[in-house]
Amino acid sequence: MGEEVVLRGQIGPFWEQSTPPVIAPLLKLCVGGCLAMSLMLFFERLYMGIVILFLKLFARNPHNTYKWEPIQDDLELTHFVYPMVLVQIPMYNEREVYQLSIGAACGLSWPSDRIIIQVLDDSTDPSIKDQVELECKRWASKGINIKYEIRDSRNGYKAGALKEGMKHNYVKLCDYVAIFDADFQPEPDFLWRTIPFLTNNPEIALVQARWKFVNSDACLMTRMQEMSLDYHFTVEQEVGSATYGFFGFNGTAGVWRIAALKEAGGWKDRTTVEDMDLAVRASLKGWKFVYVGDLKVKNELPSTFKAYRYQQHRWSCGPANLFKKMVVEIMRNKKVSLWKKLYLIYSFFFVRKIVAHIVTFVFYCVVLPATVLVPEVSVPKWGAVYIPSMITLLNAVGTPRSFHLIFFWILFENVMSLHRTKATFIGLLEAGRVNEWVVTEKLGDALKTKLGSKAPWKPRFRFGERLHLLELCVGAYLFFCGCYDLNFGKNRYFIYLFLQSFAFFIAGVGYIGTLVPNS
Repeated sequence: MGEEVVLRGQIGPFWEQSTPPVIAPLLKLCVGGCLAMSLMLFFERLYMGIVILFLKLFARNPHNTYKWEPIQDDLELTHFVYPMVLVQIPMYNEREVYQLSIGAACGLSWPSDRIIIQVLDDSTDPSIKDQVELECKRWASKGINIKYEIRDSRNGYKAGALKEGMKHNYVKLCDYVAIFDADFQPEPDFLWRTIPFLTNNPEIALVQARWKFVNSDACLMTRMQEMSLDYHFTVEQEVGSATYGFFGFNGTAGVWRIAALKEAGGWKDRTTVEDMDLAVRASLKGWKFVYVGDLKVKNELPSTFKAYRYQQHRWSCGPANLFKKMVVEIMRNKKVSLWKKLYLIYSFFFVRKIVAHIVTFVFYCVVLPATVLVPEVSVPKWGAVYIPSMITLLNAVGTPRSFHLIFFWILFENVMSLHRTKATFIGLLEAGRVNEWVVTEKLGDALKTKLGSKAPWKPRFRFGERLHLLELCVGAYLFFCGCYDLNFGKNRYFIYLFLQSFAFFIAGVGYIGTLVPNS
């Protein structure tokens, strides 16, 4: 106790005078708020876990929930029995992956006179545009009905490109539109497995497939991403599809009924999550969605920390901004039930898109460490240990092969929660970077090629790119709290605090993800 008094005396009289009347009550209020959000998140995870268990026990899946019959040949109608399908591939300077996506789309098994491949190229690099156009001409020479479309500006980014693509006269012939981002490679039977849901069930607007990550073993960061996204697909999407016929469209690897897309108002560029925007509007019109978890489409995870940070900013800022823009519209809607509206507002948006980000950073990286410095405030063991442990275990069910990495996943997710929380507040407040759209960098096979070459290489090092001050500052704060707890605290949080601070330091110096060699 004597050493603690000396230290406090060194910090200054301000701390001694302000802690009991000001700081302690504020911190208690923050602890209470964080515990409430933790419980909200826990019960949401528990509810979804129970639903998934029910679906598995009773073998519930889309094929026995909805009518699904393969399209049969008709001698009189010939190929006209097959609906006309448009396949859109939006891309922007995709030098490393454009051949993969175009080749996979052109390889889809479907009557050649009943499918149109539409490449929407927003590239600003003339050499890449020439290469993409040449690739389209190469496939056209093989008899593939492929259209290469460009526009004068990138207004609206991806949403603008998709909207412009729907304006062409030949699109009027199409019944459905399949969308694939530039790094996605659908299997040849993709349309055979998705279109029957739409042809046999007129109430269904969207069929969504699962993502399969081709580079999940590229580095530890991609393994962490795989764990988070596998939970999203195996639990969140599955539960939404099975219970309410609604989930957020993932923006790719899905097939839309064009009539539903038009009824919902088409593509809008008011947020950076145009896919989720369209899904919510279509759902409010009464349309249903189907998630087919056993249909997987290969794609690439961002393997550089810079690319991942930009992606997570967009994925966190956009939903928060969309929630702000649509919450009143959802409440006033007359076409859907009260329960579905509550599900949209509370579960889908508020808990998963806002609370989950905020509580992870504010509680575990700010408030909990602060209680070390203010002994008058304590966090109950159930809130500091039991609830977070249960939430973590419920999240880990999506990727059993990575269960042994769960400890690293916790530290990594806490680091990323800094950017997600920041982006969430930007979206809610519509601050400066609210509409920032940075296309996620794809490396394709380029990294393997460069690393496989014998020529020596040096990783790129730019001061602004590799040093991240926010991470370093949070790391320093956690390290200080850890030192204080080690010397004067009673909670024994210092082990967690030191490990989490090291995680922030590692991210702060950019030593995470794949280091891209110079060309």
